[in-house]
Amino acid sequence: MIVQQELLAALAELSETAPELRLGQLVANIATLAHGAKVEAIWDAEDEEMLAAAKRLLEHYRARTRHNC
Repeated sequence: MIVQQELLAALAELSETAPELRLGQLVANIATLAHGAKVEAIWDAEDEEMLAAAKRLLEHYRARTRHNC
């Protein structure tokens, strides 16, 4: 259950960092990062994989923000 809580917290942070993206887009992007660009990625990705992907995406957005400052 802790992984789910971390994943939800990462989604909340991503939502604040990239407000232009809808929640569905964030989830789809994370699933794609976790399992590749295939339709079943959203169903097959484990929470741990989604969390790792969310952290990578968050770092990407943070780097983009630092670069644009």
